[in-house]
Amino acid sequence: MSQSLAALLKLIDTRKAQLDALRPLPPATVASLHDKLALEWTYNSNAIEGNTLTLRETQVVLEGITVGGKSLREHLEAINHQEAIGAVESLIQSGKQMTEWDVRGIHQIVLKGIAPEHAGRYRTENVAIVGASHTPPAAVQVPERMTELIRWLDSPPSHGLHPVARAAEFHTRFVEIHPFVDGNGRTGRLLMNAVLMQEGYPPAVIRAENRPAYYEALDRACVTKDYGDITRLVAQETLRSLDSYLEVIEGRQPGREPEQAQRRMKRPGRTGVER
Repeated sequence: MSQSLAALLKLIDTRKAQLDALRPLPPATVASLHDKLALEWTYNSNAIEGNTLTLRETQVVLEGITVGGKSLREHLEAINHQEAIGAVESLIQSGKQMTEWDVRGIHQIVLKGIAPEHAGRYRTENVAIVGASHTPPAAVQVPERMTELIRWLDSPPSHGLHPVARAAEFHTRFVEIHPFVDGNGRTGRLLMNAVLMQEGYPPAVIRAENRPAYYEALDRACVTKDYGDITRLVAQETLRSLDSYLEVIEGRQPGREPEQAQRRMKRPGRTGVER
């Protein structure tokens, strides 16, 4: 792990400790932050896959209003993703380890009304990913590979990783398998955040503007098994979500440390984080 990534993960630990120290959080504040992040998550995850709804249009669709000039699929992608977030949250609240049944259930929601013949079903045909250097395994290998992935998630090597690194690697391994005909990206990011949220972190919203870097980091990790770049990207978005919580709850300005943390930062011998 590079020094800059190690420092970034350490900063995330600091931010999470600050957030945990403020618990229990004000219910109204938590509700508003939840809705804000869920909307951004839905908009960005769909936009990465080519959905043309704007952030505001996504909000309107989720309020039950049809947007003129947009396809039925784009409407369903927004509605389904929001419902899938609810399924992820139910999984977190249950306190249970993720299973293949959960994976397939979340995917079924993502493709509900869009491709019902593929929803929640592993692919039975071989595929190639346009623009990617790696080739997913043959369809006949998918069930075994998915069983291995879920087993890895609950293994000592997995739990020995920083939670952000664990979520990023799980996401990469899922994308590498490409278990479904369609909806792998949205499902993979939902599952990645399920891993993060199980550890008490807010979701990492990978923004559509970072799509090229995100795809490049994923492809590199799939080919080389070096998860540094994708972990750094997920870490940056995790930090952004943590800061959003702290900025609202503590009423501080974006990017500013609480007064106590500022005093600690001024102590000699403390290194900064390469951004």
